This record gives sequence, structure tokens and C-alpha cells, in this order.
Amino acid sequence: MHVLRPISLGRRRSRQRYHIDILPRYRQPRFCCIRYASQLFGPFGNPLGTDEEDEPQRPRSSDTETHSRLFDTFYKMFESAATTFASIAVLGLAGYSYHRYYKRLVLQKIENAFQPGDPVLELAALGKSATGSSTHIAGGEDGKDQNWILRPEQDKIDAIVNGTDKGKYHLIIGEKGTGKSSMLLEAMRKVDGEGISMFEAHADLEIFRIRLGKALDYEYHEDYIGSLFSIRGPRDTTALLDIERAFNKLEKLAMQRRKRRGGPLILIMNCTHLIRDDDDGRNLLELMQQRAEQWAASNLLTMVFNSDDYWVYERLKRYATRMEVVPVLDLPKDRAIAALEKYRRRYFPEQTLSSEILSQVYDQVGGRLAFLNRVAKSSNMIHTCEKIREAEKTWFLNKCGILGKEMDDDVMDQQKYASAAMVLARALVKAQNQMEASYDPREGHKLPQIPLYKARQIMTRADFIQSYDHDNIFTIDSRANVRADSVPMMNAFREICSEPGFDDFLEATLDRISAIESLNRTKELTLKDLWIEQRGEIRGKYLAVMKDSKGRDTGTLEFAIKPNENPEDDDTG
Repeated sequence: MHVLRPISLGRRRSRQRYHIDILPRYRQPRFCCIRYASQLFGPFGNPLGTDEEDEPQRPRSSDTETHSRLFDTFYKMFESAATTFASIAVLGLAGYSYHRYYKRLVLQKIENAFQPGDPVLELAALGKSATGSSTHIAGGEDGKDQNWILRPEQDKIDAIVNGTDKGKYHLIIGEKGTGKSSMLLEAMRKVDGEGISMFEAHADLEIFRIRLGKALDYEYHEDYIGSLFSIRGPRDTTALLDIERAFNKLEKLAMQRRKRRGGPLILIMNCTHLIRDDDDGRNLLELMQQRAEQWAASNLLTMVFNSDDYWVYERLKRYATRMEVVPVLDLPKDRAIAALEKYRRRYFPEQTLSSEILSQVYDQVGGRLAFLNRVAKSSNMIHTCEKIREAEKTWFLNKCGILGKEMDDDVMDQQKYASAAMVLARALVKAQNQMEASYDPREGHKLPQIPLYKARQIMTRADFIQSYDHDNIFTIDSRANVRADSVPMMNAFREICSEPGFDDFLEATLDRISAIESLNRTKELTLKDLWIEQRGEIRGKYLAVMKDSKGRDTGTLEFAIKPNENPEDDDTG
């Protein structure tokens, strides 16, 4: 490409000189103009109004190459900077857009977890269909379950789960097998799980975190694409911090949902007693209780804790202001017999049971639904009742069997635990013998109970009762009364304590424990070099000075050899 450009413009001479510059083909015309202006007004060009002969001529080839290299450098710098800025801007805009989208996606996933239908209900339905016992029988009145055992606490549970009972959080406490979880599932079924999420607690905080995330459909930002650019793992924090983040997201969703629908969400934590009673477990309970108090005060969310052990209530009661306790006990005799008849018709529809057999079954297992359901499945119900009592007795003896006066001192700690349980069991049996009526023909069993502080006095230990409650040997109700965990366990207590020689065997065990403790508290002092012979006599003594805590002398104690009054007894020679 050939371009004519003027070399200089002179005032005295009218003619103009043009220099033919051969430019590369890739040059654009606008850059030619820029180059033309730079040569006119740059440091190497001639200014307007001057003649070419007024200034000395410089080599033009070197000037052109220098200007060309400088221009190319600046152009490449500008092009690189513009490209970098555009790339950063596009990347930043895409990252910010994805971040906003991800936050909305997290809330949408959590909201989907509270939609009608719940995995817990589906698992319960699959379990019942697998065992051949359908929860809902076709042809029932108004779609009700003809085999469902209606407890008196069911209306209260229904009001909690459907959101009618607001402004509080609840602790459902009772022995294992009384039907607490079944009532919660039945209440969830009535509303098809809408606005409800349920999960199982665990002793390990990491597993607890995963189960909570599964119930809320929350991934704790582990599916965030930004973690692909990080060398560290998807989560660089503790389980408690992740649980706090999940609760923050849940609170934000509850506030949005309240504006649209107005009802509170329901979060149910089953098996709360599985959380360990250590620093991590107590911190977790404290975290959840703080959230439960805040959400109950604002009607955003209702938390429900389901527990078998008393220590959860004892821990939550310390800071509870809006907590309501729902105790679940064994059924009375009339309801228990009705439940047994329903269970029996489910498994053996062709058989009819007499009232005498039903009463015998209740006398042996009481009103515990888990035991009644197990007995109803058996062809020989009385034999199954005996097996249940024998299993409870074996469990108690394996955990708390005593060894007598011949026990070794290495097992003293375990024997302290076992003997304290035996002492408490004997006290309950004596209390039952002293009761005017331990059995009501209409109400059924009345298990003897002892206040918690008195039970600790009887055992002379305050730390064992929680372990007994956790091992399902004794139970502590919401009013801090201690009794046997079940009717079969109480029958096992009576059978063990009525064995011949039981009291003597227990007293011998307690005496042996006392002797070992006394021996451990006893210090042996050995005195040496007392046998000193001086002038044909054996002499030598120690003089000990006794002082009080302030350093004042309180007396002296002398250790000396007693002379042998009968020389014939001397074995020296």
C-alpha cells in the first residue's frame, strides 16, 4: 500500500514535498493518519511555519522504525489491558450471577423439603407393606385405619404437627416402645407431611449433620462450584458451624414462607437421647434450644424433641421458657386389652380370645405397645410373655449382676454400679409390698416409684441413675420419679429379690466393697533398724511428733521393741 504524506510545510515556499511511505498491508488507514500527525508535531518532525533548510536533516529510516516500534508496543499494551479487563468483567459478572442463583437454589431446595410427602412417611409405608400389615385398610370409615391404636396423647400430637399449637416447642418423653414415634408419623400422615421435616439424631455430630442436611435438602455448600477452584476440601469447619448455617437458611425460608402462607414449619428430631451427654452434645442441645426459643416466640417454626431419657429434659429445663413437656406412658388396662385385641385380629383374624387370657397377658407385660404387638404375633401368647420377662431379667443380671464376698478387687468399680442397682431394685420391691393396692382391676398396674433425690440417697451415688435410665433398667418420668422401666422388668426385680439368700448375698457384696475401699484408704508404715543390741540388750526406738494443720505440736508417739518376757519362746537359738 503506497501513501503520499507531506514532509514539511513552509511559508516561503509554496511547493510541498511528499515522501512515499510503503506501509504493510495489515496497517489500517487510521493508524496512517496518527503516524502522519506524530511526524508533523513530534520531536522528530518539523513544526509548521519552518523550512526544511532551517534545521539539520536527520536519518528518516531510523526515525520511522523507532516510531513504529513504540506505536506497536503501546498498541499491544492497550489491547492486552482491554482484553484482560473484559475477561475479568465477564468472569466477575458470571460468578456473581451464579452466586445469586445458587443462594436462590438453596432456599428452593429447602422449601421443597417441606412440600407434601416426606421420605420418613414413605419408609414407614414400605416397612408396613413389607411385613404385610397395611396401615390403611380399604373400606375403613372415612379412610381411617382400623388397626391404629388411638392413644389419649394423639390429639395433642396432632395439634402440634398440623400447626394449631403454636408459640411453643415440645419435648415428648417416655419409655421405649410406648408409641411416641408412631404417633408422630400418624400425625404427619394426616397432613401428608406438608410443612414438616423429620430426622433421626445420632451421637456422632458428623452423622447428625448429614442427617439434618438430608432432612432439609441442604448440601452445606459442598455442591458449590466455587469449591472447584480451592485446594482445600469442600468444608473447612466443624459440624456445629454447619448446623448453625443450616438453621440460618431454614430461618430465612421460614420468614419467606410465613409471608405467603402464615403457618409455622415443623422440625421433628427423633431419638434425641442418642446425643452424648458430653461437651459436644450439650453444645448441640444448647444451640437447638436457642433456635427453638427464638422460632417459637416469632411463630416461625415449631421444634419437637422426642426422647426416651430424662437427662434431655434435665438439660433443656435449665433455659426453657417456652418448652412444653408431653409425657407418654403405658396404656391403662382397658386400652391395653383393646389394643391387644386389634393386634391379634390383624395377625390371626380367625381367632377369638377370652377375657381371661387377655388379662393374663396384661398382668405379665402391662400396657407397653411394643410388648403387646410382639405377643399378638405369637401363637402361644403366654409363653411369649414369659420369654419377655426372662429377657428383661437376663438383661438386668448381665448389666448389674453382683459377685458376693469372693469378688476380686479389680472389678470393684463395676460392682459399685451393679450393687447400687440391686439396692434400688430391692427398695422398689419393698415399696411395692408396702403399697395398699399395687394393682387396680380397672386401671391395671401401679408401679412403685421413688423420688429421684431419695433414690440417690438409697444408692449413696448420684451419677449412676442416668446410666440406668439409658440402659432401660430404671426410668425417670417428667416429674423426677424413679421406677422400673416396664412391668416385665418390675416382675424380674421381684423374682430376683425373692430368691433365697439374696439379702445376705447383697450384704456380703457391699461388705466386700467397703473392705476393699478401706484397704485402699489404709497406708502401711514399715519401721526398720529397731533391732539394735547394746550391752547385751536389744534396744531401739522411734519417736514421732504429731502436729495439727497449723504446725502446733499435739503429742508424741514412740515406737519401741517390747522385751520378751518369756525367754523360752525366743527362737534365736
